[in-house]
Amino acid sequence: MSAAKQGDTVRVHYNGTLKNGTQFDSSREAEPLEFKIGEGRIIPGFESAVVGMAPGDSKKVEIPSNEAYGPRREELTQEVDRSRLPSDLEVQQGMQLQATGPNEQPLVVTVAEVKPESVVLDANHPLAGEDLTFDIELVEVV
Repeated sequence: MSAAKQGDTVRVHYNGTLKNGTQFDSSREAEPLEFKIGEGRIIPGFESAVVGMAPGDSKKVEIPSNEAYGPRREELTQEVDRSRLPSDLEVQQGMQLQATGPNEQPLVVTVAEVKPESVVLDANHPLAGEDLTFDIELVEVV
């Protein structure tokens, strides 16, 4: 069995938790996560943790926010007049909406606060600024 390296496609099971122990994601009740190491589709700290693992290996890794979803950026938070939202939309805090970002690309935003005449929208990833812990098991190198 050879160890996983850059360019390999791997399948892993994982549990992801925050510092306080709250689980935010897991593949344990589903198919293993499959990705190609070095392709950049997975957060950098997770990818680098898998390098060197052999099928059957498990490890626990702490990934600082700068190797995960980055720091929270206040400039990605914006207060928007409610008249700019669909009139039939019942806006609630925590709700996710799709907006159009610069260059017309789709952007997912979270309603951070609801005010009488406006809403505060946050385009940060929900896990931005969080240090993450993953329990990773390498299932196979494909």
